[in-house]
Amino acid sequence: MSEPAAPAESNTGTVESVPAVAAAPTVAAQPTAPSQSRHRRVTVDLGHPFVWGFTATVGALMAISLASALVSLSTVMVSIGVALFIALALDPLVRWLERHKMSRGLSIAIVFAAFALILGGVIALVVPTAVVQITQFARAVPGYITGIQSAEWFNNLVAATGQSDVYANILDQARTWLSNPANLLAIGGGALAVGTGVVNAISGTLIVLVLTLYFLASLRTMKLALERLAPAHARSQLAEITDQITESVGGYVSGMAILAFANAVFAFILMTILGVPFAALLAFLALLITMIPMIGPVLFWLLATIVILFTSPWSALIFAVIYFAYMQVEAYVMTPKVMTKAVDIPGSLVLIGALVGGTLLGLLGALVAVPVTASLLMVLNTVFIPRQDAKLQPS
Repeated sequence: MSEPAAPAESNTGTVESVPAVAAAPTVAAQPTAPSQSRHRRVTVDLGHPFVWGFTATVGALMAISLASALVSLSTVMVSIGVALFIALALDPLVRWLERHKMSRGLSIAIVFAAFALILGGVIALVVPTAVVQITQFARAVPGYITGIQSAEWFNNLVAATGQSDVYANILDQARTWLSNPANLLAIGGGALAVGTGVVNAISGTLIVLVLTLYFLASLRTMKLALERLAPAHARSQLAEITDQITESVGGYVSGMAILAFANAVFAFILMTILGVPFAALLAFLALLITMIPMIGPVLFWLLATIVILFTSPWSALIFAVIYFAYMQVEAYVMTPKVMTKAVDIPGSLVLIGALVGGTLLGLLGALVAVPVTASLLMVLNTVFIPRQDAKLQPS
């Protein structure tokens, strides 16, 4: 819209109306220079091979140093993980004593003292015998292999199948593998040790015991500290999830320990009745291996049957039949009663978790993989799935 004409004074003194001059158009803003605070990309001049090679070498050395540090800390992390799971397994007993009008401090002292005595008794009575029998078994393996090769049933099997070279190769590999005590130690997940490893085993056990006592005493404080990391509106839900996880993991670990102990006792009694020479060694392996869910008892069943086969085929057959019947009783009677508070997860996830954990951390990884998987599944069903169900319209 144009402005009204402004009066102007002429040379004669009269005022004339002169149209107002339109305002000058606004000059378009010139593009400003890039901000000095803009991030600058740092590149390597490939025209200087020395600079490029030095940069790549420094990056590789830093990656190797980080990987070496993680490997060095693996033992510490394993000790912390073992102590935490033992504390979670003992916590239900502590809470049971608290419900019976006993203070938490006294409950922790009683439970931890009983656990330390049982662990010390197992180490003092079983481990030395098992270590001695490992050496004896490794020395006796060549004689057992020779006895199998000269047995009538083996010669009949070779004659019926005509695969003498295949069976001879299998027996030679078995002789080589079983004659090395280190392989038998590896079956036990490194729980047994000989020579200088005994010192490391004792020190590691003491560290785990101290950490277990600390975690058991401060478990409530740790849970409260974890809850305070969440926003105030989400703390009640986090507290509920944390209680469910700790209770389920504790019930799982304690339940598996009870089942493994019962399995080892049954195997030791059965093998003693059958006159198996290395009953203590195999029972100790049963205590460790059968803590792996689902596949642990089957692995021990196969391993023990093969070992007993070296000494007596009939004893191996009797053991295989009776222990298979025990596995059915354990699976359908004992496990549902003992594992009532543990989280129920699909069998496929149990197997996958055990395989992944065993590949990463050996026997310990296979043991802790199942409760870790159960905890992740609980968080998924409690937090993520309800949020997805609440999204009725696309965002």
